[in-house]
Amino acid sequence: MRLYNLQLKKRPAGDSKIRIEEDKSFSMQKSGTSGQNIDASGQKAGLSGQNTDASGQKAGLSGQKSGTEGKISALIFDIDNTLYTNDQYLAHQIDVQVQRFADLEGISFSQAEKRIEDAREAFAVTHGGAKTSFALVMQGFGYSVEKSIEWRKELIQPERFLKKDEKLHHLLEKLSATYKIISVTNNPADIGWRNLKAIGIDDFFLDIVGLDTCRKSKPAEEPFLKALEILGLPAEECVSIGDRYDIDIATPLRLGMKGILVSNSRDLEGLELL
Repeated sequence: MRLYNLQLKKRPAGDSKIRIEEDKSFSMQKSGTSGQNIDASGQKAGLSGQNTDASGQKAGLSGQKSGTEGKISALIFDIDNTLYTNDQYLAHQIDVQVQRFADLEGISFSQAEKRIEDAREAFAVTHGGAKTSFALVMQGFGYSVEKSIEWRKELIQPERFLKKDEKLHHLLEKLSATYKIISVTNNPADIGWRNLKAIGIDDFFLDIVGLDTCRKSKPAEEPFLKALEILGLPAEECVSIGDRYDIDIATPLRLGMKGILVSNSRDLEGLELL
């Protein structure tokens, strides 16, 4: 787990769990996982002093003060590979859309995969290595966002792959007592709700901003701005949580939010004492 504009602090001796506490200087500090400190532009952050993170390793700090002085009022969750960990389901979501693309183009599945891979690589080359969403790739091939919404609603079947997660249910129940909780996903909102229902955590979410809400996919600003509108909160009081820096974290940081980058849903245990 990596934190942006938040600071990790070790629990008292004898308690190995980490907790996240507000940092009035809003320092960008890495957690106990390996990796570099990254600022909102995606570049390595400058170092100003040393600190010790949850693993006992030194972590560099950088950042600027904000007028909200560290107040956190809402959590904005990505869903896929953030609120669940299921490689088969992730593959299913992509595979059914690749197959639909292949059928419409009159090419094989492997040829379709190659075209998509080439398009992603071309985007990265012209955008400083940044990643893009599947919906944006499809738009590059002439398939509108409305088509992406249609395909996903028709083809994606979360109920085949996901099941209730009691530990996550307990965590979200605890967090929802203190924070407003919402999701921003690149799937249609209907698929998002089906995901949350299958996991057993839908009751804790105020709303879902989906691909069909703004007709824009992350990392565009519009879905995150819509989430702020629904929450009725300034960006500085919100934390975006997701598994892809370029898609889930970079834009919220530019808008003034805090961010938490996770590897998968197992990392969420670190939020237990947020």
